Amino acid sequence: MTEKKLLRVLKGEAVTSPPIWLMRQAGRYLPEYRKIRAEAGSFLDLCYAPKLAAEVTMQPIHRYGFDAAILFSDILVVPHGLGQDVWFVENEGPKLAAIQTAEALGSLDPNKLIDRLAPVYETVGILASTLPRETTLIGFAGAPWTVASYMVEGGSSRDFATAKSWAYRDPEGFGTLMNILVDATARHLCAQIRHGAEVVQIFDSWAGVFSETAFQRWIIEPNKALVARIREQFPNVPIIGFPRGAGIMYSEYVAQTGVTAVSLDTTVPTGWAAKNLQTKMPVQGNLDPLALLVGGDALEIGVRGVMEGLSGGPFIFNLGHGIVKETPPDHVETLVSLVRGGSV
Repeated sequence: MTEKKLLRVLKGEAVTSPPIWLMRQAGRYLPEYRKIRAEAGSFLDLCYAPKLAAEVTMQPIHRYGFDAAILFSDILVVPHGLGQDVWFVENEGPKLAAIQTAEALGSLDPNKLIDRLAPVYETVGILASTLPRETTLIGFAGAPWTVASYMVEGGSSRDFATAKSWAYRDPEGFGTLMNILVDATARHLCAQIRHGAEVVQIFDSWAGVFSETAFQRWIIEPNKALVARIREQFPNVPIIGFPRGAGIMYSEYVAQTGVTAVSLDTTVPTGWAAKNLQTKMPVQGNLDPLALLVGGDALEIGVRGVMEGLSGGPFIFNLGHGIVKETPPDHVETLVSLVRGGSV
């Protein structure tokens, strides 16, 4: 059997028509997702319902035939699995019982993580046995800093003032939280691989908020440690890193963390990425999700720019961040046709 296209690219092969999948490809923009979501109860209930989560993961595969399916879950299942209270408020997002001191870290119990997250791994197993043969299964987790920011802020934040202040004021105490998350995230990702994930992606969605020195300490070093932990058990499983907002620090991230491939946010110029990143590893990205939302000429121009900029080397087509929930599903169909048909 011919190896899956996405896995070929992750080994460094440049293919004529790049594989395509999209971050948040399973979600609220799809009517079939909204139907399942209404049946499931809360968002976390859906994440922990293996049959429903597997069905939701498969929906965009059935509809669009993407080259990869990414597990339907959430980065905040890790703090939830550690014992932190996590809940989701409709139209507001995640809420957490904030942990803001080193002393409060004693409330976390890493020993129960894998048992608490067993339904997630059951979902992975269902998908591994039911996906089309040509479709790659991607597992994922949030990077230590990004997950820590939610744990400390108690939810989303515009400036991450509380989390960053703790990191600057008490680097040893904050470092303890980060070490807990490196360990928990490594075990979470390895469990996904054991149950059938063929690739894993590490989402550092808020990587771009630090100065150079702090980026080294709180982004590069924890991600490097996390990648090393995964490689101890699974040396050949590809790892995609996504340090969103990292700017020119993308170069240091690529050079130091040990990831297999790097996902580019929308702001990264494709010409710069081709010269400075793609010569070292496969790249993924980086269409603006708002171009997909708008469609029409904006979509065609955006696709053309990404394809022309990155098709000279190993490349996976994706967005620069997740699909916007208001995106018309037919725009996604158009995107897949443009990428696969070359009519751009």
